[in-house]
Amino acid sequence: MVDVSDSADEPTDDTAESTGDATGAGVDQSTDLESLIEDNPEAVARFLDRLDLVNDLLDATAVATSAMDDEMVQSLSGTGTNLAMAADGMATEETVHLGETVGENADELAEGVEKVAELQRTGTLDDLLEMAELASLLRGAADDEMIMSLASTGTRVGELADTATDEDVARGLDDVLTALGEASSEEPDELGVLGLMKATRDPDVKAGLGVIIALARALGQQTRERPEA
Repeated sequence: MVDVSDSADEPTDDTAESTGDATGAGVDQSTDLESLIEDNPEAVARFLDRLDLVNDLLDATAVATSAMDDEMVQSLSGTGTNLAMAADGMATEETVHLGETVGENADELAEGVEKVAELQRTGTLDDLLEMAELASLLRGAADDEMIMSLASTGTRVGELADTATDEDVARGLDDVLTALGEASSEEPDELGVLGLMKATRDPDVKAGLGVIIALARALGQQTRERPEA
């Protein structure tokens, strides 16, 4: 029989050589690592500090995760679901159109907001709001009779404006206003009975008296023809 026990226990030359190479490589790597640490101690220290922070963060995450009970998990899940539903609800055609409109008119909107801010800083915005509230109160306080009266007054003012735009009326008013300006430019003389009789011989006075008499005649006619209220 062949005795193989001794040959099995004894290392071969190849095995010994491999073991020696591995041991040498390990020693070389350790030496290189030590040299690297010696050459860059600050970088190694920063790396170790960051490694400690990462480990602390992982530990805190693990603690927080383990501390969450079923109710907390369900609450977070429900919150996420509600947020998703809210996002889906906001993604409508109207909101999309609103976003597009805001984007297309961004400059005008920014200018408008700046003007409103300026009104707010100067206090003008408060004055405008007070005026709007006052107008609203006045509209609310106006009853039917007041509205009818205002409407009637507006109608009469419109009729008066139409009359004033008549060519003859406009010419007569212009003559009266021009004469009033000329007469007021100087102090008038005091006239007695004889002075008045003498003034009636003046052609201008005669023409003026004729206008006054014509005006008095037309005014009396309008007064008599006016329907009684």
